[in-house]
Amino acid sequence: MDGLKTMVPRAVLLFLALTLGACATARPSLPRREPAALRYNVAYSREPAPGLDVEIVLLPSSPRDFLFREPERVDSVWAWHEDGSARSLRLQDGAVHVSSGTRFLRYRYPLASSSKGGHRSFFSGMGEGDAWHVAGKAYLLRPRSVTPDLRVEFTVSGTDPLLPWLADDAGVYHLRGEDLVDSGFHGFGGRRCEARVGASVLDVALLGHFTHLKDADVCAWLAQAAREVGTVRKTFPHPRITVRVVPVPGEAEPALFGMVQWSSPPSISILVGQDTTAASFTGDWVALHEMLHLTHPTLMPRVAWLTEGLATYYTEVARARSGRQTAQSAWQELTEGFARGRSAAGSRTMAEVVAQERNWLGVYWTGALFALHLDVELRRVTHGQRRLDDVLELLATRGPTSSLAGFGAAVDAVAGQPLFDALLAHQLSVPAFSDLDSLLNRLGVQIDPGGVKLQAAPESALREAVDGGRPSEDAG
Repeated sequence: MDGLKTMVPRAVLLFLALTLGACATARPSLPRREPAALRYNVAYSREPAPGLDVEIVLLPSSPRDFLFREPERVDSVWAWHEDGSARSLRLQDGAVHVSSGTRFLRYRYPLASSSKGGHRSFFSGMGEGDAWHVAGKAYLLRPRSVTPDLRVEFTVSGTDPLLPWLADDAGVYHLRGEDLVDSGFHGFGGRRCEARVGASVLDVALLGHFTHLKDADVCAWLAQAAREVGTVRKTFPHPRITVRVVPVPGEAEPALFGMVQWSSPPSISILVGQDTTAASFTGDWVALHEMLHLTHPTLMPRVAWLTEGLATYYTEVARARSGRQTAQSAWQELTEGFARGRSAAGSRTMAEVVAQERNWLGVYWTGALFALHLDVELRRVTHGQRRLDDVLELLATRGPTSSLAGFGAAVDAVAGQPLFDALLAHQLSVPAFSDLDSLLNRLGVQIDPGGVKLQAAPESALREAVDGGRPSEDAG
């Protein structure tokens, strides 16, 4: 990275991803057409201002306690009873209790805010005209307690939606109750394009206009990022994902902020400068970073330093493997990031740094350094036959979720010997980045005032294997 111009978007991304929680719970594909206990009818309307009119149809078996996770934009919820009467329900900390005999719950969610919410509006509602972006968790009143057998029907009218899920031929989305909890990002209106990589499809919504970009430019940019994921994983990790691209007026950066949410399937949204150009996408890293999160399972409980560290490490490695940047540039980016992380960490141990998630520079870059250590050690102990990429491939066969212990077990299985626990215990106990200089020296990465130089060293072949990608026989 060079200077403040590049650092501001990355700082926004890293801070928000940590403080607002990019990762929730991934789940397997849901069974379809089971009897539903709830039905959500969502209607877009532009009068008196753009908003979503939400109706929840209740059955005798429906839950009775509901919750808004972010209730600040909803003033009241109306309960309609079987006898046709209606009354306004009191919201207490976003919670609503529904009495027996209630047939419908109805409320309006305004998409536009009277105050300037900045990137916060990314979740609660932002857009222009009839094109809007909002997080499902912001506008959906969902059951306070979700049982495994809860089934939900969901419809949208008055607009062309891009939701994480696919509707049936009648336009009905058949969901599990858990989809209301991990509901991902939603797009309403705008235009559509499609990016393909291998057998996978990226359904893309463009939620506003751009000064210089054509829709095809945006999809080409996303397709390139998806192909670069293929330098880490043998195939794109999901057969279908959705991506919402939201222009930000007055900005010319290619991507200002992005996030993946673990709806089922995952959904990604990215803020892009309205005045950016197609040429500027060459230097973008945000789209790739978010898609790289799809290469690893959701860790439960959340381990931000590892998941963000993996994505941060591979963001530079994958761009080198694809040829979008040189190996020297990749190591320049990595070493500059490590320097920022070292400055943020000070003399604290890695354990102390990662315990403070708001210290995002320390968290992300200690995680990235650990990923580098892990990749190099796997290659060293297997004489170049196995690598960190293989750990992600193995984990993909074990389901959409894992734990730190499960991740470590996969590392040891790939290594063919115990490796993970000892490496992690050492790194956690010593000052963060204290091993960085010796590692770079072994790899032949020399930091000079004029920039990074790559040279012959005891483990420079490992370095070349890291940034050069997988052997040709494994490419696919």
